[in-house]
Amino acid sequence: MLKVDIHFQRDDFSLQVKQQFTAPVTGILGASGSGKSTLLSLIAGLLKPQQGIITLNEKKICDTRARIWIPPHQRHIGLVFQDGQLLPHLSVRHNLLYGYNNIAAAQRRFTLDAIVELLEIGSLLERKPAQLSGGEKQRVALGRAVLYSPELLLLDEPLSALDERLKQQILPFFLRIYAECKIPMMYVTHASSELEFLTSQRFIVRDGSLHNDAY
Repeated sequence: MLKVDIHFQRDDFSLQVKQQFTAPVTGILGASGSGKSTLLSLIAGLLKPQQGIITLNEKKICDTRARIWIPPHQRHIGLVFQDGQLLPHLSVRHNLLYGYNNIAAAQRRFTLDAIVELLEIGSLLERKPAQLSGGEKQRVALGRAVLYSPELLLLDEPLSALDERLKQQILPFFLRIYAECKIPMMYVTHASSELEFLTSQRFIVRDGSLHNDAY
């Protein structure tokens, strides 16, 4: 469970969010510049709010009044970005294992073989990112995030660089990940059709605030 009650200000932009997120997959919709990616960055710890509290599974990861600040690498949150951000000098195998190798054995909930099979990327393991298609890169980025065994998966417009045909191929993998791995997700996009496929809980970021928008 994720609870967010924060105020963030940067230049003329202000974001005020007070919301509890409990759905398996939460959709965040909004126009470019509305603040949806900023919200993810605040949850991940890439940005600091001027005021407020963020709680993940009953643990405070940010509390400005109590001066609690858990740095990003200790929040155990997985991120998948628009471009995948794979390490170009590493093979797919070693990209997948990047986060996995940086957590204690006791924290590892999944094996490489299980995630490779789930995402159907076994034939890609020895390739470099430059040899992958856009859809393949995103499946590898998703696998890397899942192998980190996160408590929460943040997806920042992960399909916006893909054409409609590839989107339809990749979207089912997100549902498959939740069904098999039980990692809650927050999915940010400007395409409502993606959220219609993934979830019935949708919020819209507008004018620096979050609005509930049920289907």
